[in-house]
Amino acid sequence: MRIETFFPYRLAVSAEAFSRQLVAVYGREYGLSREEWRLLFLIEDAGVIDSLLLSNRTSLDRVQVSRAASRLEAKGLIVREIPASDRRLRQYAITPSGRDLFRRVFSAVAARADQILGAMSEDDREALLKGVEALGIAAASLAGDEQDAGR
Repeated sequence: MRIETFFPYRLAVSAEAFSRQLVAVYGREYGLSREEWRLLFLIEDAGVIDSLLLSNRTSLDRVQVSRAASRLEAKGLIVREIPASDRRLRQYAITPSGRDLFRRVFSAVAARADQILGAMSEDDREALLKGVEALGIAAASLAGDEQDAGR
C-alpha cells in the first residue's frame, strides 16, 4: 500500500492544507497562533466559559489552553478569573477589544474558507460537508463504544 492512497493520511494532508490557508489569515495578518484563534473563537461563542469546558470543546490540552489564554489576556483580548465556587478552575470572557478583533478576523477567515470551498463544484461541497458530518458521527460512535467497553 502507498501512503498517498491511505485515507487517514489523505484526510490529514487535506485538513492541514486547508488549515494553513486559514493560518495565513489569522496568523500572518492578525498575529494569532492556532491555539489563540481557537480559544478566542470558543470564548466569543460561549460568552463566559470555564477552563474545564474550554478544554473539552477543543483538541487542546490544559497546558496549551493555559498558555494561549495567558497570551490572549496579555494582549487584552480576554479576561480570566478564578471562580470562588472552585478555585481549581479559571473562568474566561472576551473583552470588547477581543470581540472587535474576533469579528474582523472571523470575517477574513470565513472569506478565505469560502474562497477555497468556492473552487469546488456545488455537488462536491455538499458531498464534503455530508461526509465530514458522517465521519464525525462514526468516530464519536466508536469512541462511545470504546468507553462503554472500558466500564
